[in-house]
Amino acid sequence: MRVAGLSALGGSLMVLLAAAPAASQDHEMEMDEGHHEMMHAPEVEAMLADMAAAVEVAGEKVLGLAQAIGEEHWDWRPSEGVRSVREVFMHIAADNYFFPAPLGVAAPASTGIDGQDYAKVQAYEQRSLSRDEVIAELTASFPHVIEAMQSADGARIAEEVELFGRTYTHREFWVLMTTHVHEHLGQLIAYARSNGVVPPWSM
Repeated sequence: MRVAGLSALGGSLMVLLAAAPAASQDHEMEMDEGHHEMMHAPEVEAMLADMAAAVEVAGEKVLGLAQAIGEEHWDWRPSEGVRSVREVFMHIAADNYFFPAPLGVAAPASTGIDGQDYAKVQAYEQRSLSRDEVIAELTASFPHVIEAMQSADGARIAEEVELFGRTYTHREFWVLMTTHVHEHLGQLIAYARSNGVVPPWSM
């Protein structure tokens, strides 16, 4: 009887223990999610601030190259079908305005960029502007994207946006923004060197 009673009690405990963790785990997950958001949003914002600082440094170098490369080289391109010096600068400015837009930071109305229709970004890039006008556009675009990154809400970093037929998180967009500027900085360094221009910071 004792064994049978213990066996029955053990069976009941097994049922209770099997049921209890499910509810307990759900509650713990809710607690953990809230705790994660409270504890880690500031860390995410600090990470975004670091990324913004990296974009700022890269931006200073991009602008330094824009000033250093003479106008006679601005329509140079390494081969047919590849962006020219002028086009790379305009592409950087365009995407500085584009990247924050799907995340809720609207581009200036004067750019025509809305964050959904990339044809408008391309139209912005393809305008016929002088060297000084391109530099002015480029100069204005960096504070826009840097401020957007610095003021981004860390608690929204995992939120998703639909664009170009796929889903992106806010985190992916900010990483793309950071790598995008550095990618084209490297491209412009190669362009400058190919035309005998020494990057100003390496003198």
